[in-house]
Amino acid sequence: MFQWIEEARRGSAEAQESLVRHFTGMALAVAYDKLQDQHLAEDAVQEAFTEVFANLHKLQDPRRFPGWFKVIVERQCYRDLRRKQFQTLPLHEVELAAGDQRSLESVVEKREMIGQLHATIADLPPGMRIAVQLYYFQGYSLREISQYLDISLPALKKRLFDARLKLKNTLHVADFVSVFTDLYEGGRRMLHIVNGDSVGDKLKQGNIQGDILVWRELYSFGPVFTKMDVPDHRRTRAQYLEQTLGIPQKEYIGTCEAQERKLQDFQQYDEIVLWFEHDLFDQTMLSYLLHWFKEQSLGNTKLSLLCIGAYPGIELFRGLGQLSTEQLETLSGTWHTIGEQELMLGSMLWEAYTSDLPEKHQRMLEVDSSALPFARAAFAAHLARLPSVNNGLGIIEQTTLEAVAGGIHKPHELFRKVGDQLHTLGMGDLEFWYYLAKLTEGPDSLLVIDGTALFPDFKLAVPHFQDRVLQVTSLGREVLAGKSDYAPYTGTTDKWVGGLLVRGKAPSWRWNPERKSIVRMGESD
Repeated sequence: MFQWIEEARRGSAEAQESLVRHFTGMALAVAYDKLQDQHLAEDAVQEAFTEVFANLHKLQDPRRFPGWFKVIVERQCYRDLRRKQFQTLPLHEVELAAGDQRSLESVVEKREMIGQLHATIADLPPGMRIAVQLYYFQGYSLREISQYLDISLPALKKRLFDARLKLKNTLHVADFVSVFTDLYEGGRRMLHIVNGDSVGDKLKQGNIQGDILVWRELYSFGPVFTKMDVPDHRRTRAQYLEQTLGIPQKEYIGTCEAQERKLQDFQQYDEIVLWFEHDLFDQTMLSYLLHWFKEQSLGNTKLSLLCIGAYPGIELFRGLGQLSTEQLETLSGTWHTIGEQELMLGSMLWEAYTSDLPEKHQRMLEVDSSALPFARAAFAAHLARLPSVNNGLGIIEQTTLEAVAGGIHKPHELFRKVGDQLHTLGMGDLEFWYYLAKLTEGPDSLLVIDGTALFPDFKLAVPHFQDRVLQVTSLGREVLAGKSDYAPYTGTTDKWVGGLLVRGKAPSWRWNPERKSIVRMGESD
């Protein structure tokens, strides 16, 4: 866009045409909102463009063009309002195509719904009304609209969110976007890929249009590989998950193959929407899928992303699973188009995360990740799981010991406490029980637990496990105080941190929490 502006200043007709094509829809939405007449709006926009090109040399900062142009359009509308009287016309009329075989009843019903839709939109406050028109009817991106209206992206998202709530209450339908899509796009075939069964079930209960694919994976735990569908890689991962979490190998492999078959058929859909959130559990899934789609020929399939880290009214947002069906429906349509930048970044993050080279993991924190705004914090939390240079504890073990030392002794209460504190990891209960069990194992354990030494896993339910009591050992207190290093006491236990295999008593690499960096043991801290 900036190049068009510079060339238009120099009189390039081609650049001027590009600006007209790009901004006409925005200008018409604003002009119609002021004039309520399509023909007058078109005239006002044409006159506004004439004024723009006559005064483009006065615009010092090309980045201000969208807001500057909007002011000119509004000023032209006010001129027209002062000198013209006009008759209000409806925003949209449905025209019957030649040869349309639909029944008169269905046509009348559709016209009534469209009339009701536009009447309710017209009753929205001006800021909401224009945002809805630009986003849904004109198809501009959130970033383009925020620049044009000169408001921040969070403020724009809030306007759309509030508008959808008002429309839902007025239209008496479950989902405004589903109504809009059915009326204007003929019921596009959509596939929603979501991060868990809870979210998938709620979307199915609601009125979100399209098929639902629950992506069942735990890339934040165990060995991961750039090419996850290689048979040897899958078997290695399946064996590890069964040994550590109790997930049967056959069940895991069958689930992976089934969801990948569904993914392979993606071109039957007009649009695929990825529903994810801010934590490592989701960001690894998102990165994997972006990496996978980057390798595909998308054809006419559009990729969209809904990724949030907060929700109005929820103080500590842990994830989409917290939301009710109604709350999830308010998010429908607030996704944005995935472009080349997101695909490239997601692919790079996945390749780095699955690498066995620590420097590639460190690189994830150094690149510009603004296209995926939650990635940096999530992958920083990933690296904090490495043994610390301070005492050999990863962030999960450190936080768990601190919580028990602070007076939380029951397993389920401990899981909630640690999960809330480390919510950026998105850690599930099976994963936490594994870490907790490791802290209680062996003669040099950092924790002790009364009663049976068994911990729950995918197959095993341990009676009265919630009543067990945990205590910090003397070694645990020494490690917490920084007087002892935990690594020499871990025996031969290895653990995976993404693609990095951290080996037993003498890990080659550690995490420096102060420098937020990986260091090789022996380097100066």
